[in-house]
Amino acid sequence: MEVRRLQLDLHRLELRFASVRVVDPRIIERMARSIEQGGQIVPCIAVPACPAKGLEAAESLVLVDGYRRVAALRRLGRDTVVVECWLCGLAEALLGVLARGQNRRFAVLEEALLLRQLTQGQGLSQHEVARRCGRDHSWVTRRLQLLSALPDAALAAVRDGQLSSWAAIRVIAPLARATSAHADQLLSALSSAPLSTRQLRQWFEHYQEASHAVRQRMVNDPKLFIRAAQESAEQRASRDLRDGPEGACVNDLQRINVLIRNVSRRLPKLCPLSEDLLTVATLVHTNFEILYGDIKRYANQDPQRDPRYCENSQSPRPQPEQDQSSAQAVA
Repeated sequence: MEVRRLQLDLHRLELRFASVRVVDPRIIERMARSIEQGGQIVPCIAVPACPAKGLEAAESLVLVDGYRRVAALRRLGRDTVVVECWLCGLAEALLGVLARGQNRRFAVLEEALLLRQLTQGQGLSQHEVARRCGRDHSWVTRRLQLLSALPDAALAAVRDGQLSSWAAIRVIAPLARATSAHADQLLSALSSAPLSTRQLRQWFEHYQEASHAVRQRMVNDPKLFIRAAQESAEQRASRDLRDGPEGACVNDLQRINVLIRNVSRRLPKLCPLSEDLLTVATLVHTNFEILYGDIKRYANQDPQRDPRYCENSQSPRPQPEQDQSSAQAVA
């Protein structure tokens, strides 16, 4: 494949694949600062819009890779761009960019969108794409299946930088497979009141355990749920600080009591009981007897008479009391 390095006017680039690239304002800002200081070091990759006419007759070039660099150049007010022009077809150029992606990390959704362009836009089979990218067929299949599970609104949000790829894959995709209406409502709510990736992870963990009525309220106003969860966490922290370690022990024992009652309710449905359950029950019984004995011993113990709590006047740390003569004997 013949390659030529050119310096072109930005208006000669056709941004045909802008919709399959993820916008990240932070990366574009860093790239703009780097270009301003040292110039454009890495060229963009483009191909002639009509390879049969040749490079000299081409009025425009299709930008294949380098959309963030173009955005950074435009932010700086530049008019020209350094381009590495590949004299080949569009499908070959897309395959070459994907094959070089092992050195240049693409987002998973970017890879999926490029693969869809190759299979649907360029008419290549999945096996052919996998072979020419140096990947296996399952890699292509998994990424295309990911796109089929995501709503168009989620893809648009990821491309515009409003939703992270992780949130789209780990939250929106499984939510859309289970309840598409809830996925649409969540995306609509996030467009006006976005959440961070960490907040979305917290939201989805609670959603999976919530009832149907609670889920409906959560998708209608996810921001309200996050605020309520934060207030609840602050109240728990204040309560733990007020109650101290004694209150924490009481809460732990109450949770253990609830678990024991839950197991007791399930026992009639488990007959005959398995050996594993009997083994674990024996272990729990032994540990509970030990715990109960420790609680009774510490409850009857006076810390003021325990030699471990006697203070040494020379050190702030508790020291064991040493054997010494009584005051009468000394007198």
